[in-house]
Order: sequence, then structure tokens, then C-alpha cells
Amino acid sequence: MKTTNNNLTSKTDFIRQKITADLATNKNQAQVITRFPPEPNGYLHIGHAKSICLNFGIVSEYQSGKCYLRFDDTNPSKENIEYIEAIKNDVHWLGYDWKDNLRHTSDYFQQLYDYAIALIKMDKAYICSLTTEEMKEYRGTLQKPGKNSPDRNRSIAENINLFERMQAGEFEDGKLVLRAKIDMGSPNINMRDPIIYRIKKLSHPMTGDNWSIYPMYDFAHCLSDSIEDITHSLCTLEFEDHRPLYDWFLDTLNTPKHPQQIEFARLSLNFTVMSKRKLHELVENNHVNGWNDPRMPTLIGMRRRGYTPASIRDFCDRIGLTKNDTQIEVGVLENCIRGDLETKALRVLVVLKPLRVVIENYPEAQVEYLDAPYHPKDASMGSRQLPFSRVLYIEQDDFMENPPKKFFRLGPGREVRLRYAYFLTCQSVVKDETGQVVELRCTYDPQTKGGITPPDGRKVKGTIHWVAANHAITAEIRLYDRLFNNPNPGAGNLDFKEALNPNSIKVLNNCQLEPSLKTAELEKSYQFERTGYFCLDNIDSSPEKLVFNRTVTLRDSWAKKSK
Repeated sequence: MKTTNNNLTSKTDFIRQKITADLATNKNQAQVITRFPPEPNGYLHIGHAKSICLNFGIVSEYQSGKCYLRFDDTNPSKENIEYIEAIKNDVHWLGYDWKDNLRHTSDYFQQLYDYAIALIKMDKAYICSLTTEEMKEYRGTLQKPGKNSPDRNRSIAENINLFERMQAGEFEDGKLVLRAKIDMGSPNINMRDPIIYRIKKLSHPMTGDNWSIYPMYDFAHCLSDSIEDITHSLCTLEFEDHRPLYDWFLDTLNTPKHPQQIEFARLSLNFTVMSKRKLHELVENNHVNGWNDPRMPTLIGMRRRGYTPASIRDFCDRIGLTKNDTQIEVGVLENCIRGDLETKALRVLVVLKPLRVVIENYPEAQVEYLDAPYHPKDASMGSRQLPFSRVLYIEQDDFMENPPKKFFRLGPGREVRLRYAYFLTCQSVVKDETGQVVELRCTYDPQTKGGITPPDGRKVKGTIHWVAANHAITAEIRLYDRLFNNPNPGAGNLDFKEALNPNSIKVLNNCQLEPSLKTAELEKSYQFERTGYFCLDNIDSSPEKLVFNRTVTLRDSWAKKSK
């Protein structure tokens, strides 16, 4: 979305209002520079999509702006190249491009080290030897102020000497840390002499073995923003209490640029979890089949399930930006994908649980081809020819031997319409030795081709789908549902894994598909008529074995359950 010459955007949330006001006064030389700063210690999820759409979307709305993709790679114990590449793929897939603005916090390690030395020389930082347990004790609580470290009054020369030796690798991990010297009595615990550097003798994906010490997030984050000339540092509400610390670093070091931090509520969805720790636990303990499991809220999982970039961007637009943490109904997300696929998905006929039908009055060797549109409201999507023959498959659920009054599908002596084909009447039922219905013997009315009303004017109430048995393709279909059956998994003291939905996936084999799906394409969506939206699985599917994933049902089946 482009803006007018006065840089006004049509969106009116509080962040855009602030930016518009800044531009009106020519603040920051009328530039808007943002960044999306993921930590490469896992795959991105739908919560990250909100930040991606915000930071990249905002700069695209104004005439002058850019957005950095900056990897917060300050903890080599949790980061690897796999996550870096996956994040880049996800941002591109969502439709955004950082152009020449790809950065890593590790690009600034020397500058950050120099800033740390500068703080020491100002007597604003010191080397502390307290253990983790001792530091926790000295820190105090929300009701009780902290105590100064015994090392707080080391000399500047000694602090510089120890800091340089930390970087030289003389000390073991955890032996010493560099802390900012601020105020152990501050009511804001973040200001109580926070750690700004710790020892980690680990090889870094970008810098190798050049460093034995690594900066903490709070120190590196705001200074990296300043180095990149970020004008508006957009972050979620949990960083609101960290803002005084960021301001202290920037003001104390007198950095050339002082980005303005603006907080917004993070995305929280019911029936799912967003914590990276919990997502790691699901993957590592095999509760799901990897980060790209279609039940996961990760972008790579949602993509595999059939969610589209447009549906996710629409979702982020719909929920908007607020200052209050609220839980969004996952049904809103599902409605976004339904809305997108309603106009895009090709309609096809698929029988999930096949029941054999023999049309006794249809010629045995005859095959005819019936024209069927790919979309009932969009002729530009074209049509295909459906083979029709004596033996068909219909859904098991579309037949009842003893149907109740309001069951309008097939039963003994009942007549229904076959989609795009003919009227069909069930004459008899064939069962196996266990009494299970295995075949229906039926007749058709040749005067009802295309489902038209016959000359005698009789009407039917039910229309069912079908596929021709000799032309059908056999496939595996995976019916995915919500990963958790509790809207607040893990709420209170509950173990979130206890809320896992045992029916979050059902695998159906021997599903019968119309022949046009033999050439089904990846990243393309299909509506299996009367069933839901599906896509070809991008991992397990092959020309020899087609595997389809259900993206979403046609209607929200959980809404009725919730009520």
C-alpha cells in the first residue's frame, strides 16, 4: 500500500498515528526505518508473522523507508544456520523483501565490545564474580531492593584488565560477567546492575572462534538499533519495562541515534502455544513430527498445511494493534484462510471413505465425460471432464440403511442427485459376512444428465459427490485438527502437554480422487467438495503416492462445540 504525498497512511492504529505525526514534523529527516530482529534459535511462528507484517508493512506504506532483517545471534549455544535460512525463507514467503538490509548482531560485535570498554572507562560497568545463585540473592525482589555486589567498586584499570582477559579466554564459562553500574535500589529490577557480557567459549555460526564473550540481549539490542539508524523500534509489551534500561545505555554512551521504542501487544491464539520453549519441547519429545508438522503454529508448518501468505497477512490486518494483551480466537485465523481459498481453490470431487456403487441399468462398457467447472462463480478458472461409468464410489456417510427423517442422502428406495451427473436411486444393498454394507445396487435416470429436473418434474433434496471407480486415483489424506483441545493449554499450573488433542490428525488411506488430481501441484489449494480445503503435502507426497493435507474444514466445527 502506497501513501499520498503527505505520507499519510489509510491505517489508523496508534503506531502509525505516531509515525505520521513524526513525519509531519520532519523528525528523523522524514524517514521510517524499522527492523525485524528474530533470534535464530527456532522456526518462526504465527506470532512472529504479526511483527513481520508490521515492520515490513509500515515501511512499504510510506514514501521513504526501509526495514532491516537482523538476526539477534548473541547466544551461540542455541543458534544455527538451519534456523537462519528458515527465517529468511519464511519472510520471503510472506511476501516481504529486506533487499540489501540483511544484518546480524554479530556484525557489530567489535562495536559492542568497544561500547562495553567505554562504559568501564566511565566507571559505569564492572566485572562481577558472584555466582548465579549469589547474584539472584543480591538482586532483591519487587518488594525488596537489591544489594551492591562486593565487586562493584573495582578500579577501572582492574575491570578493563579482567574484561580483556575474559575475551582472551582465560576464564571458564560463568566465572565472571560484566555488569552495568546503575542502581541496585531501583524499583525496576531491569535497572539493578544488569549483566551485559558473559563468557561462552563456543564457536559462533558467523564469527567462528573469534569471541569468548558474548553480549546480552538488552545491551546488544538497543545499540544495534542505534547503529542501524532505526527510527522506530517496534516491540511487544514484555519489553516495556526494559525501555528505561535501553534509554540508559543509549544516553550514557551518547550514541548518535536514539531510536524510539513503541510497544504493542503480542499475538496470543487460543488452542495453541507460542512459547519457543514449549514448541521445542513438542518437537524434541516427538509430540509432533518436527517443526514443519502441519499442526504446529510455525509458518513452515502452516505453509505445509496449506495456509497462504495472503491469509496470514489478512489475519494480521484483522486483529490490528493494541496495547492490551488479549487472546485471539483461532477461528479468526481459520476464517481468513477460508476467505482466501473461497476465491482461489479449484473444486474437485474426492471420496474419503469409499462405498462401491453399481448402476445396474448403465451399460457395462460405456464411459462418458461430464463437464464440471472448477469454480461455480468464476468461469475463468476453467473446467474439466469427469469420467462417468457403471461403477462409482460414494462416501460411506452419504448412505444409511435406516435413515432418520431429516437424512436427505441415499438410502434403500431413495433418490439423490449425483453432482454434475444424474439422479440415482438405491435398489438394494450387498453386505459381507459380518453384516457390513459393501456395495449398493442402484439405477439412474438418463433424462437427468447434468442433474437437471426430469420431464415428470420430480425433485430430490440431496446432492452427493462421487468418482468413477475405474478412473479414480488412490491417495492418502490427512485430516488435521487443532493440536490442543483446551483453549488455554498450560493455563495456571497445568502441564500444557496434557491438553494435546488425541484426534489432531487422522490418516485415511484408500481415498478415491477424481483423475484431474493426478497432476495436482504443490502450493496449490483445492476444495474437496462438501469436505474442506486441501493441499498436496510438500514433504511426503510423490507421483507414486499422493498425500493431501486438510487445511481447514468448510465450516468452523469447533464453534458449535464451544457453545
